[in-house]
Amino acid sequence: MMTRRIRIKDVAEAAGVSVTTVSHILNRAEGKRINPDTRRRVLQVAEGLGYAPNGLARGLRLKRSHTIGFVSDQIATTPHAGRMILGAQEAAAAEGLVLLLVNTSGDPELERTSIEMLLQRQVDGVLYAAMYHRVVDLPDSLRSTPTVLLDARCENPSVPFVVPDEVQGGYTAVRELTDHGHRRIGVTVQTVDVPARQGRLAGYRKALAEVGVPYDPSLVAAETAVPFNTVGGDVDTGYRAARRLLTAEARPTALFCFNDRMAAGAYRAAAELGLSIPGDLSVVGFDNQELVCESVHPQLSTVQLPHYEMGARALAQLLTLTQTPGRSPGPDIQEMLPCPLVARASVASPPRL
Repeated sequence: MMTRRIRIKDVAEAAGVSVTTVSHILNRAEGKRINPDTRRRVLQVAEGLGYAPNGLARGLRLKRSHTIGFVSDQIATTPHAGRMILGAQEAAAAEGLVLLLVNTSGDPELERTSIEMLLQRQVDGVLYAAMYHRVVDLPDSLRSTPTVLLDARCENPSVPFVVPDEVQGGYTAVRELTDHGHRRIGVTVQTVDVPARQGRLAGYRKALAEVGVPYDPSLVAAETAVPFNTVGGDVDTGYRAARRLLTAEARPTALFCFNDRMAAGAYRAAAELGLSIPGDLSVVGFDNQELVCESVHPQLSTVQLPHYEMGARALAQLLTLTQTPGRSPGPDIQEMLPCPLVARASVASPPRL
């Protein structure tokens, strides 16, 4: 048996007021002087009757759909980065918004059709997210839609973004090593030239400079990774880079690894060479992928990418654009979030070589 939908007219009759008054109260109309007792009574009656507003009709009146598009290349299929989606989703839910997620797997045609679908549904704005903090080409179809980049930037400096502070993260990781007395610190990185790589290496150099250690390019081992969406590839990349450093005549006493999977490869290289961690070699990673960090022995010290916070802040930025009439994108709503150290058991004072 179907139940008749409760209308504003029904609420007005039950509360003994006009339909206009009920409409102003339930739609939170601004600038309307309504007696507080009347407002309270109408809200109680509406709740008692089980009144539910017609979201579609209200959206048409306000020219808002109360939905946000979330376009990603592969975040939805990457467990540790999925917290970006969770952060955005929970922030959206707190504002009464729904997040519509599309994952393109890096396919340009799928991305184009997915964005078309979102725009046809008149989303209020779009979060455009990418893995590995890199420079992306913002699709032309989004240039007239409120858009915030998440874990990415584009060439247009006016487009707002939320990214991790890679320089600070790299600096924090290496300072953990220098604070334990290490001075000969190797780095394992991928050859792909993205902002994440540039920033983390800049942080490495900054930390060394603070303790008076000159930069030595021979301590930076870069290896070509398999395609970035192949998770296991980074382990092999890290293994090759670490083995190259650890078999050098003057090997480092510590390694700073581009990410946690590369650090896992460094563990493998150290084991093959008979080096204990952290007795013979200290290791710090980047990302805080808990499945990796807590599965190696000893557990890996690392720097955490603030995925959840990035998603939540990107949603907040987007609301600033969609809810402020006349607001234009600009660098004043571009953010870099700090990457905190997660200390575990892979760092100790250097051995006497």
